[in-house]
Amino acid sequence: MTDLADLLKVADGAVELAKSIIISRDPGEITAKGDRDMASEVDFAVEASVREYLADLTPDITFLGEEEGKSPSAGRFMWALDPVDGTANFVRGIPLCCVSLGLFDGKRCVLGVVDLPFMGARYHAVEGGGAYRGSRRIHASATSDLSAAIVSIGDYAVGPDARVRNERRLAITERLAGRVQRVRMWGTAALDLVWVAEGKTDASVILSNNPWDTSAGVVIAREAGARVVSASGSAHDIDSGETIAVTPGLLSQIIPLVQEQ
Repeated sequence: MTDLADLLKVADGAVELAKSIIISRDPGEITAKGDRDMASEVDFAVEASVREYLADLTPDITFLGEEEGKSPSAGRFMWALDPVDGTANFVRGIPLCCVSLGLFDGKRCVLGVVDLPFMGARYHAVEGGGAYRGSRRIHASATSDLSAAIVSIGDYAVGPDARVRNERRLAITERLAGRVQRVRMWGTAALDLVWVAEGKTDASVILSNNPWDTSAGVVIAREAGARVVSASGSAHDIDSGETIAVTPGLLSQIIPLVQEQ
């Protein structure tokens, strides 16, 4: 099965399954994943269920999950799942968390579904088909004045070399705070990206690019008319080091703030 319309139906079913697990269970046991990182019992349950669901319906498509890694198949297409994007929020009862499921064709994500289980919102896009919240088509904002922009920034780093990696994040935050209307941090990359797609925010600066976090949101933002690039301004793909989504009128103003040393 390689028809994107059919695969979108499969992805939507997988995300509905994930949502049903998330909203019906407490987080359960928390597993440490190194310095200040974690996975809940629900993260593992969602990933296992979605992995099985997609293996049954799309057995020739590779599966990459945040918690258990990649399946052994090596075809042209690959699913990428973050079972609970924003686990730190989820385990504290903060409703800003998502299920994020993207489909890669080679290095480029061509299909994405993001669901906010506690906020009643689901977003989807297929390359060339526009971006939607439910049945309503969505578009990035028309903001072109940096001082009127609301910009979200991805989580600060944890784990090895966090202090060094956060020097850059803090410097960019400071530059943004001095120029934009507001800076926000939601704690979930998928939410960062779909809210740029919907025009709720005007840009998202995520200084990482884990495929399970960003794949679905990238194609949704792109199909909504946002520009999605790396910090260099080059086109974004699975190998990019950063994920920056911005309404077109602000691209030339945001990128220099990210690049400034």
